[in-house]
Amino acid sequence: MNTEVTAQTTTDWVDTFNESMMRTMGQPLALLTHGRGAFVWDENEKEYLDFLAGIAVNSLGHAHPVVIEAVTRQISTLAHVSNYFSTKPQLELAERLKRITGAGAEGRVYFCNSGAEANEAAFKLARLNSSATRTKIVSLKNSFHGRTMGALALTGKSEMQAPFLPMPAGVMHIDSTVEALESTINDTVAALFLEPIKGEAGVIDLPEGYLARARELTEEHGVLLILDEIQTGVGRTGRWFGYQHAGISPDAVTLAKGMAGGIPIGALVTFGRASELFQRGMHGSTFGGNPLATATANAVLDEIETAGLVGNAERKGHLLSERIAALNSPLIDEIRGKGLLIGLGLTEPIALKLAAAALDAGLIINAANESSIRMAPPLIIRDLEVDVFITRFSAALTAVGYPPNPLVVE
Repeated sequence: MNTEVTAQTTTDWVDTFNESMMRTMGQPLALLTHGRGAFVWDENEKEYLDFLAGIAVNSLGHAHPVVIEAVTRQISTLAHVSNYFSTKPQLELAERLKRITGAGAEGRVYFCNSGAEANEAAFKLARLNSSATRTKIVSLKNSFHGRTMGALALTGKSEMQAPFLPMPAGVMHIDSTVEALESTINDTVAALFLEPIKGEAGVIDLPEGYLARARELTEEHGVLLILDEIQTGVGRTGRWFGYQHAGISPDAVTLAKGMAGGIPIGALVTFGRASELFQRGMHGSTFGGNPLATATANAVLDEIETAGLVGNAERKGHLLSERIAALNSPLIDEIRGKGLLIGLGLTEPIALKLAAAALDAGLIINAANESSIRMAPPLIIRDLEVDVFITRFSAALTAVGYPPNPLVVE
């Protein structure tokens, strides 16, 4: 046993991180060693309630027996075969995704390893719908679609793009209003990329009726409607996918994060005519659709379905929003999102300070920006975890000087 690693002090691992890891992200908040359910522990055995779930990845929480069993069973037979071969888990997952997305018999599935890769594939799909007169790809300001070059071009955050200019050409970003949509979508547009809820922006909802109007306009003008469900998909919003709240179907949807409960996977699912655009040799991935990832995804999606976790996300999301509102803290101005993707708009720009206070209290939440808190707990949470959250979040609010002030009903 390597006792040198397990005996490291906090100073040791921070030094190792700073000396060995690429400087692409900030210093980690803690060194986590194990987890179970909705809880994780650090190297000092401090317990945290994980209300971020690996940024909406750990749908079933940590060390779920379904995930353990699926990984153990599959890795004992086949882990990887390359894209020259197919496997039963891959085909099963493709059929499952066609069913739960609503893509149906005409749908097609491309597997990759991450959300950014799924959006890269979708970017190429959009280009295949282009022509001499149909040249524009439209996305939203303040959106997020990933950090690879194509995905970054789609991302509506100029500060992220600045170090890597010039971006791939042809993408324009518009305001998230129905008026901007109506004035932009025409026969010169190849594709419209949307997040049903802007997760990285702080869990920002689109205006009422936006997705339905987007579907009307894109169908009218032959524009591909491509929905980025990487954060909103797989039951997180209280439906399998965010677009299902609006009663529409897209031309394509990108998936990743919660699909395999922590094992890396991504997918592009196409509907109808969009399924005919890619031809042999136009795209590929060595690891995409490998049997380990697809077998785990099948197990995770099956558990979400059979255990009723999509409905649980809806119910617990309502409960959490109600309990947070009842705290009546003067710091909380707005509760946003759907299901178990929840954003809190703050009255003061102290989100980082609040998230740090929460961590001290044993609660993991995320400061999406200076005035927004993002939460994406595992879909498995119970009333118990909601109670623990309220206790620890209340302590964090008190620590930053905005304690709960519960409403008294006479």
